[in-house]
Amino acid sequence: MLEMVIIHVMGGLGNQLYQYALYEKFKQLGREVKLDLYAYKGAKGEDREWRELELEWLDGLSYEVCTDKERTDFLDNSMKLQDRVRRKIFGRKSHMVKESDAYMSELFEMDNVYLYGFWGCDRYYTDIEDMLRKKIRFPVSQNPQNAAANAAAMEAMETEESVSLHIRRKDYLTVADGKRYMGICTDKYYQAAMNYIAQRAENPIFYIFSDDADYARTHFSGANMRIVDWNQGRESFHDMELMSHCRHNICANSTFSIWGARLNPNPAKIMVRPLRHDNYETMETAQIRENWKGWVLIDADGKLC
Repeated sequence: MLEMVIIHVMGGLGNQLYQYALYEKFKQLGREVKLDLYAYKGAKGEDREWRELELEWLDGLSYEVCTDKERTDFLDNSMKLQDRVRRKIFGRKSHMVKESDAYMSELFEMDNVYLYGFWGCDRYYTDIEDMLRKKIRFPVSQNPQNAAANAAAMEAMETEESVSLHIRRKDYLTVADGKRYMGICTDKYYQAAMNYIAQRAENPIFYIFSDDADYARTHFSGANMRIVDWNQGRESFHDMELMSHCRHNICANSTFSIWGARLNPNPAKIMVRPLRHDNYETMETAQIRENWKGWVLIDADGKLC
């Protein structure tokens, strides 16, 4: 078997970018690595991703893709009779390695592995962030009105003490009745984050991004607040680009806004994120701080961590 690493791609744009970043990290180390797009390109039923492969929407992003045979060999899931008999007698010889909650220091020493997970730890990518910012580029919106609005917003963001603030609600309300993701980015969290930046940036202007514009307008109004609500549906990925043009970033428990902050090239940026991504996390606060150096961590009670 060829010595290589295959990375399973899944989730929305934020998660896909994590998996792409892991691909680039292995490439930087001189390793043979490919992405597996089967969940978007060939899978059916429960194996099929309900989201689209949004990596394809970005401007000129390139990567190698594994073949069906390479995937089958690494996962040992061939349906040929002799392989099914062998597995029944001797068991499966899968090369799959699943992501753990902790930072996996041994990850980049592995070979002949099929990596399955989101790989959302900031620590994996800090040394290649400049390269990622050069490679991850956004096309101009195909909607002329949106393209003009985005250009005007980016121009303003680059001249103001702009701060992106992301609120994610709609899909999170439906996951386990909101028990997994809700109650993390509370009003106290956002107020503490805005206060933290207001104490360090002169006359900040907050650009509010949300999948629930009505909620955003109700809860975030004021002379120094701007609601960004024109990039809808398939155009919504342009919001990540706008976030990256702000000088500072307040993230939701969402990989989408985490990437908006990560792609921000401002060397003096303040990046704020909630202490936890979901309510099922068990990692100690000290370990989270170690894995997310350079970020401001605030919990649901509005306390710095």
